[in-house]
Amino acid sequence: MEEDSEFSQSVAQIVQRLRGSTLHSQIERQAKDCLHRPEIKLQCLKEDVRKFLKTSGWEKKLQNAVYRELHIQLPSSHPRAPAEHCKEPLAYMRKAQDNWEKRVLKSLNSMSTELEVPLSRKRPAAEQKELINKWNEMGTDEPALSRFRPVYAPKDFLEVLISLRNPNHDSREDVSTRSHWGLIQVPLDVRDLPQLRKVYSELNLNMGQLGIDDVANIHPDLFESDYVHIGKKVVLAQDSAAAQQYSRRGCPTGLRADLWALILNSTNQPQDVMHYEQLKAGVIHHDLLVDNLIYKDVKLTASNDDYYFVFEDFLYQVLLCFSRDTAVLEHFKYSSATPPRSSLHGKMGDEERAVLYPPNGVIPFHGFSMYVAPLCFLYNEPSKLYSVFREMYTRYFFRLHSISSSPSGIVALCLQFERLLQTHLPQLFYHLRQIEAQPLRIAFKWMVRAFSGYLSTDQLLLLWDRILGYNSLEVIAVLAAAVFAFRAENLMEVTSPASAEAVLADLSTLKVMPLIQVFLFATAV
Repeated sequence: MEEDSEFSQSVAQIVQRLRGSTLHSQIERQAKDCLHRPEIKLQCLKEDVRKFLKTSGWEKKLQNAVYRELHIQLPSSHPRAPAEHCKEPLAYMRKAQDNWEKRVLKSLNSMSTELEVPLSRKRPAAEQKELINKWNEMGTDEPALSRFRPVYAPKDFLEVLISLRNPNHDSREDVSTRSHWGLIQVPLDVRDLPQLRKVYSELNLNMGQLGIDDVANIHPDLFESDYVHIGKKVVLAQDSAAAQQYSRRGCPTGLRADLWALILNSTNQPQDVMHYEQLKAGVIHHDLLVDNLIYKDVKLTASNDDYYFVFEDFLYQVLLCFSRDTAVLEHFKYSSATPPRSSLHGKMGDEERAVLYPPNGVIPFHGFSMYVAPLCFLYNEPSKLYSVFREMYTRYFFRLHSISSSPSGIVALCLQFERLLQTHLPQLFYHLRQIEAQPLRIAFKWMVRAFSGYLSTDQLLLLWDRILGYNSLEVIAVLAAAVFAFRAENLMEVTSPASAEAVLADLSTLKVMPLIQVFLFATAV
């Protein structure tokens, strides 16, 4: 009975969300327009209109929109529970996230005060004109960035995660926590290897995969030819669910852009292009302090990367628009985080004059631009690139820098990584711990960026195929453990944290799928 009630509630939520969408008004308009068509008969009006919407493709668009809503995973609300409790049920996680947000916002406000740079200012007409003229070549501009520093780096965030404790949990009574030698000391349920094998059964050694050269009993060229043929049919069918299922075994290079857009239901309609242009106008009219953080981050990361430096202009365009997009605020309905508020006039603590800042509610940190960089290989139209990135962020990437108990959240990913390593490579884990080279301190920077900037781009995209295919970031923790397993022999020889770091410094030659397959299935009995 309770399941029926939850199902009804989910349906009502989805209907309510879609009712206010552009798609709803488009379908409504199409239904009204089709009444004038000769094949629509009054005596069977409902069936004829439905048939028209189906044959003209609108039914499929509605199905894809519903599928997207199902994957957003809005928290189930309880009539007597506050909204924040539904978003994150654990009080100590909520408190930690709240304290972290205050710390990050304080860092931003302090920077504004110390540097005497306002959080927001209107650009003079001459500056606006100059920005319009150089919009497509912003990489050539060298603003004075030496004074600006990232509000935080991944290692700062890791220290907060390491300090997490459940005050109501007695670790002396918990065998799993007592025997856990890792840095994450919170009692969350994460999947063990047998459970992962079951969930990721389609990655088995005897299954054909893109990213694997030696498929059992199948010539790789023959497999790829047949697989691409199926992929083209999936794209033609414009079915989000089919595209997601298909990408579990990898997306062909020529079809990946279309398949990802289909999975994410990123349609790039005229209204999406218009929205992007409005955001661009917002960038031109107003200068934000966070713009400097974006410039600085791109300069420190993507601009120095052999794969991504050519996309510098695209990265500025997308990230500057992203910072002004209030549509991003929607994800705070299901994120454990809360959008920051600040006074634009520098009066800290002046709650009455506080506004959401930045407008999208997301303060960029060191490495943030690397969430966008790989997508530049797939989309060369800024509005399309933008809409896919925004969907990737609000569906997945926000979980990598917020504190929550979500199975796809960074806390659970860290714990899963440590448990996998400790359970299946205990000697290695113990050795690294003894020389004060805790594995998580090395792997965290990979996981918080979903391996972007560490793997070669073709391998990274194969990894992200599986994130989209399984609608989970869990595979990131599996890959991190697999990398340690692969380099285990060398790591057992090291005697210092620096030498452990050196063994794992370059991941650019690694092949993602063989590593994951071997780690998950090679020892399966």
